[in-house]
Amino acid sequence: MAHLTVPCGLPPAPDALAGKVVAITGATGGIGRAVSLAAAAHGAEVVLVARNVRKLSALHAELTAAQGDRATMAPLDLEKALANDYDRLADAVQERYGRLDGLVHCAGMLGTLTPVEGYDVPTWCRVLHVNLTAAFALTQVLLPSLKASAGASVIFTSSSVGRQGRAFWGAYAVSKFAIEGLSQVLAAELADSTPVRVNALNPGRVRTLMRRQAYPSEDLAKLADPADVAPAYIALLSESCAGVTGHSFNCQP
Repeated sequence: MAHLTVPCGLPPAPDALAGKVVAITGATGGIGRAVSLAAAAHGAEVVLVARNVRKLSALHAELTAAQGDRATMAPLDLEKALANDYDRLADAVQERYGRLDGLVHCAGMLGTLTPVEGYDVPTWCRVLHVNLTAAFALTQVLLPSLKASAGASVIFTSSSVGRQGRAFWGAYAVSKFAIEGLSQVLAAELADSTPVRVNALNPGRVRTLMRRQAYPSEDLAKLADPADVAPAYIALLSESCAGVTGHSFNCQP
C-alpha cells in the first residue's frame, strides 16, 4: 500500500471542526495533547480520554479558559480498564452528545527496544494490549455513536516501524503493524454501509516523551513539535476529507 501525505484540507480552516464531537485518547501527552488543543481551537467539542486525572483536570481547565465549556474529561486507564469501564464511557458519550463525529487514537506504550529472542513476555502482552486491543475495544463500543454521526472519522496513529519491520522494536512495531491491519479491516467493513471513515496516520519523527525514550541522544531540534503534526489529524477529522477511507497516511513527507 502506498503511504501518502494527507492530501485534503491543509491547512484546516479555523472552523473546520465546528459543531463536531471528537474523542481523543492519550489526550494529556505529546501528540494527543496537541490534537486535543487543535481540535478545540477549530471548533470541536472534545472528549479527553487519558488515565491521569490530575493531568486531565489541568488540560480541561486550560481548554475551558481558552475555548469555553467545550471539553469533557473521560478518565480511562487503557492498560487496566475492564469491559464495564469501556461501556460506561460509551454510554456517557451517547447520553451527553447523541453521537460521535471523530475518534483519534493517540495513546500508546513503547515497551522496550529488545531482540525478540529476549523480549519479556509480560511487557509484550502489555504493549499489545494498550496499543492494539484497547484501541479495538474502545472503537467497538463507540461505533454506535460514530454511526449516528453524519460523517464520522476514526484515526489510528501508526508508525514507520509498523510499515517496515525494524530490528529490536519488538512489541511496539508488531502492535503498529496490527493497527494498520485493524484500520484497513474496519474501513472495508464500514465503507458501503455507514458514513464512518477510517484511516491510519503516521506522525513521523516528533518531539515526544516516547520518542525521547526510544532515542535518548537524538537532537531534539531536528524533530517536529507535536503541534506541527496536529493539522493533519484535524484535516482527516474535517469534512474536507469526507469519503477518504481505508488509507495509510504520513503527517510528514
